[in-house]
Amino acid sequence: MTSRKRKRDALALADQLHSAAIHLLRHLRKEDDASGLSAPRLSALSVVVFGGPLTLGQLARAEQVKPPTMTRIVTGLETDGLVRREGDERDKRLTRINATPKGRRVLMAGRTRRVELLASAVERLRATELADLRRGAQLLGELIDSMRKAQ
Repeated sequence: MTSRKRKRDALALADQLHSAAIHLLRHLRKEDDASGLSAPRLSALSVVVFGGPLTLGQLARAEQVKPPTMTRIVTGLETDGLVRREGDERDKRLTRINATPKGRRVLMAGRTRRVELLASAVERLRATELADLRRGAQLLGELIDSMRKAQ
């Protein structure tokens, strides 16, 4: 295969993966309505649960928003009892955002709803399709890891 054809094939497959990922996440995101949180709050909560505790600046960068926007999001999450602000033990000038047990429960309940919706579709696949999807998921994970390492 020529390098030009390989590049065209790679671009076509990348476009297909991109589109499939967006459509899958949009469909699963409908389950997030049950959490009662807006998409920005749910996204910030997810970052805190899986990557926290974080400073407000770190969280704003992770969510690609300006600090004043993140301050409003965190204030709402804090009011709902989903996160708390804690002083940094080493640097008293910093405040870290940490998920509360309630915040973890809300996030994990949403994740469970999304996974169950996806599982109900997966269980309808034939054995050969399941094997293909399993291998595809493994390859996708490896692809994501290689993209992280390349950055």
